[in-house]
Amino acid sequence: MEKLSIAQILSKINNQETFHAVSDDYSFTLKIDDYVHYVCGAVHDGHQFRKELWDYCLHTEYERWYEEDPETKNMVISHPIVLAGMDSRFEYDLNRTPETAIYDDAWGKQLWKVPLPETMKAKSLEKHANFYNVVAALIAKIERIHGMCVVYDMHSYNWKRWDREVPTWNLGTSNIDTTRFGKDVERWRQFLEQMNLPNGIKSTSRINDTFQGNGYFLKFITQNFKNTLVLATEIAKVYCDEYTQILFPEVVSAVEMQLRNGLKNHAYSVLEQD
Repeated sequence: MEKLSIAQILSKINNQETFHAVSDDYSFTLKIDDYVHYVCGAVHDGHQFRKELWDYCLHTEYERWYEEDPETKNMVISHPIVLAGMDSRFEYDLNRTPETAIYDDAWGKQLWKVPLPETMKAKSLEKHANFYNVVAALIAKIERIHGMCVVYDMHSYNWKRWDREVPTWNLGTSNIDTTRFGKDVERWRQFLEQMNLPNGIKSTSRINDTFQGNGYFLKFITQNFKNTLVLATEIAKVYCDEYTQILFPEVVSAVEMQLRNGLKNHAYSVLEQD
């Protein structure tokens, strides 16, 4: 892996070069081993939180971790193109518009002791803008090469906070063309439901059950690229203990191993059908 500026990353994408990079501000990573027609994204994987923000923040490190999506990058790490955030969504949320990316409150609790200085907000929003400049260049390049693209938008959610039974996997489809891609969504849902998970975990999957796919990452791509399908894919945090902050690596590994072929096979089925 190498450290690259945004301009260098954009140049490599434009020239269709393969590379593993971290942005020079350490806000995201991008791996491109091959310019295939599908991308894996993990925008909420990051946990970094700028030190100058620490004294302003009311939330604890655990409270931030609880709302992030740890291990979602590792679940798709074997695929040729992986784009992942490194910063916590509590600094700026890549799955929100620039106007709403910096929280005032988070999940009902005030986030900052006093309002953040505009200079601090500007630092965060510059990283948000840089990320989406790279997203735009990447998807445009893939559409030019293949005529279409599939983005697996990986997230996780806290299932224990729900007071009803919720699925292991949720697909949010409210902002994609289900007339065109409905069969592809259903094939993805069926694959996830058939996954074998350790520790007696049952793999269930539903569409628009806990979340509807309203994130900015999906909306930005879908609104700007008409031949790209974004699959907002949420796994319940069955791979960790939400309350004790303990990860279950055997569950993460089981998901990753089955996504190696399952995700790839699904991506190629979409290409064949398109």
